[in-house]
Amino acid sequence: MRVITRPEEFDVTDLYVDLEHIVGRRVLMKCEGFNFARSSKLKPALEMVTLAERAGVLRPGSTIVETSSGNLGVALSLVAASRGYRFVCVTDPRSTLLTRQLMQNLGTEVLVAPDPAAGLRLVRSLCAENDGYTWLDQYVNAGNWMAHFRSTGPDILRTVPDLDVLFVGVGSAGTLTGCARYLRQVRPQVRIVAVECVGPGPRAARRSTAVRTSVRFPVIDMSLVDDLVRVDEAAAIRACRRLALSGFLLGGGSGMVLAGALGWLEDNDAATAVVISPDLGDRYLDTIYQDQWVKDNYGPEALLDGAEHETPYAKTLFEVPR
Repeated sequence: MRVITRPEEFDVTDLYVDLEHIVGRRVLMKCEGFNFARSSKLKPALEMVTLAERAGVLRPGSTIVETSSGNLGVALSLVAASRGYRFVCVTDPRSTLLTRQLMQNLGTEVLVAPDPAAGLRLVRSLCAENDGYTWLDQYVNAGNWMAHFRSTGPDILRTVPDLDVLFVGVGSAGTLTGCARYLRQVRPQVRIVAVECVGPGPRAARRSTAVRTSVRFPVIDMSLVDDLVRVDEAAAIRACRRLALSGFLLGGGSGMVLAGALGWLEDNDAATAVVISPDLGDRYLDTIYQDQWVKDNYGPEALLDGAEHETPYAKTLFEVPR
């Protein structure tokens, strides 16, 4: 029997799903969403808070401030509640009502800015005007990638010692950079493929956080990456819904990475492939798993057509410049 006292102490790190019966080739999906934060963001949230505590930046009575439209905000809400800090999350309209409610129920003050740039201005203003406010700044904070360097990368290699290629979503780049740095040190022959979404137009940036077009942030180190695969958002949604038909309800990032992996594997050989699933799908029931929302935002072609062997991806492959 395992007994814990803090929610961040529980995190399943060794659960993999063999997707061969769904996608027709052996692809292992590492599921990162089985913790109380329901996503891989628990690791960097905990690492960034711990580093700030060790540096003396966070003390009893401190208030954490961070921008997030999704999983990191929930993860920081959990860690802050567990450790007795106040947390102010500055989010934007992409954040779903469910996500905001989750954070608020964990004691977080949620402020909605009209866009990410306005959110950053608000964060700086809050920290300038209030003593004891600490901005963790996930996009430059080394804890974002160090968490995965110290845990996710070693976990993967320990469980899958014959790893040939690893597929990771770009996002804020913490998982990608941390895993890549670890593997380059201990198993440099492993190929690392980054996957990101490209939207169908300017409206994409205003849609749900289910799948989002990525932006390059300072924490990312693309020199560690072998290839970059870009997939259409609609293809990522189809991949999610294909997994759901087999009983695996996963988040938008999971469909994105799987779609990119399948595209890459069409043109490349790999004996053992692992894709990282960053979160579960219950927070996306009113977006990527809601037919009308999908049709309104992406058109009916984003829905599975019921064909038994539909290919759930579309791809554009770019070699990462050296």
